[in-house]
Amino acid sequence: MASSFKSKNLFGSGPNVFVMGVQGELAPLNISLGIGDAGSTLLGLLELNVTVEGRLVAASESALWALRDAVTAELSHWPTAGTLVDNAGRTWTDMTFISYTETAVSRGRAWSVGYKALFRRMAG
Repeated sequence: MASSFKSKNLFGSGPNVFVMGVQGELAPLNISLGIGDAGSTLLGLLELNVTVEGRLVAASESALWALRDAVTAELSHWPTAGTLVDNAGRTWTDMTFISYTETAVSRGRAWSVGYKALFRRMAG
């Protein structure tokens, strides 16, 4: 099974891994909220972050640019949420594509670029 976002195979050209971020309660220290008492205050569940890390791989520089452009075309203001699916078929619904960062382009038998893509399930 190939990974996808909104049913688009954005990251399937090369290897990738999905990493879930910190999960649990948002519990800031009371002092940071202007409360003089010791301890923390529970404010609700953290928003879920899922990072996709991998490499986009293509046979030519122009083909690599096409892959890169397809990914960045999904970044928009205001973004719309969609379903994120990993290579094993695990799904995360209502995810918003937040950011995309690349590393240096590599050339060899194929052209490739490393990336990190951040998706978030927004609260509210």
